[in-house]
Amino acid sequence: MSAPAAAYDESATPRRVDTPSVDQERPTQPEGQVDAADERRPTFWRRFPAASAVALYVLLRLSGLIILAVFAHRAGADFWSLLHSKFDAIWYVHIAEDGYDSGLVNDHPEAHSTLPNLPFFPLYPGLVAAVAAVTPFSTPVAALIVSWLAGLVAAWGIYAVGTHLASRTVGLILVALWAVLPHAVVQNMAYTETVFTALVAWTLYALLRRQWLTAGLLCLVAGLARPSASTLIAAVGLTALVAMVRRQDGWRPWAAAVLSPLGYLGYLAWIGHRLGRADAYFYMQEKYWRIGFDGGVSTLKALKQVLTQPVPLSYYVSTLLLGLAVVLIALLVLHRYPLPLLIYSIAFFLISIGTENYYWAKGRYLMPAFALLLPIAVGLAKSRRSTMLTVFAFLVLVSGWYGTYLSLIWKYSP
Repeated sequence: MSAPAAAYDESATPRRVDTPSVDQERPTQPEGQVDAADERRPTFWRRFPAASAVALYVLLRLSGLIILAVFAHRAGADFWSLLHSKFDAIWYVHIAEDGYDSGLVNDHPEAHSTLPNLPFFPLYPGLVAAVAAVTPFSTPVAALIVSWLAGLVAAWGIYAVGTHLASRTVGLILVALWAVLPHAVVQNMAYTETVFTALVAWTLYALLRRQWLTAGLLCLVAGLARPSASTLIAAVGLTALVAMVRRQDGWRPWAAAVLSPLGYLGYLAWIGHRLGRADAYFYMQEKYWRIGFDGGVSTLKALKQVLTQPVPLSYYVSTLLLGLAVVLIALLVLHRYPLPLLIYSIAFFLISIGTENYYWAKGRYLMPAFALLLPIAVGLAKSRRSTMLTVFAFLVLVSGWYGTYLSLIWKYSP
């Protein structure tokens, strides 16, 4: 398999950059060109090609939810509560309703834990509170509305990245792969994965098109969504640095580099001010939540346990996904994918394995790293339709089954 080269377009007009062997390895077409398959589509789909990706995403996620609903009904569990009232979802709903704690002890009497809620970044609960304020829906339902709408935006952005790098077919496959990940059920929960992935996808798309101000502003907002936004900040900053060294695009790369970390640093500064110490966020994560950064020591211990002792299914799945991520990163590097995708994917993987504890959730941690799926999407784009349909039928079943396992059987955060 081959893939786009790492170099940026040397002109201001965005275009696709291919390696010399690309034409023999994968289907490509100039951006905006309509292929024969597109010509056979109805007018609406030709006029709004991204609608195909969004519709495909909805169909695949609906399939997973139907599987979950069937088994939830048989188990006597409330389907909607599984989506908006478990684990992290409870924290986000409480923040949206009651705000943040004033210190290192949860000061909300109805809270389900004494741990502080300050580690949860403010963008998602802020959006949830806004939707609840302007609609008749309850806060838990508003949380699902935000997550589901963000999933549509994320699918659109992922499609845009795949189409820009290769073809519309690759864009569609990339969206489909993301929709049937083993942990894809979380995309329909009151979690931040879809909001953050949407911001990541559009930030990377802006970088690929050298739209520096857009990339910087989107990264700023992403910094308010999750602490792992540090990986996106690295992608924007280092890509901008390359442009500065090459003296490309004037002041715009400088502006992107300055803007990108402001959201992330701003929230860390706010916590520091609230708790009265500069390292308050990292102190709180390490001493109270036990999810500091240990460089992978905890991950290696868990991996050794997986290889030598019986462990729960979620441990084996995380091990499989981490191993697959290593292979896909190697393919991204060997096939010379664009620099921002490489930086973001590698940094995200390192952050995921370097965070201590919660080994069973490592697969979910990797969900926003959709760029890792590009080599698979490019490979599937060359396969026969029957092969592709068989692969996705299998993935839909596996994703739905594992999502049901995480929701009904697994007793911890997915």
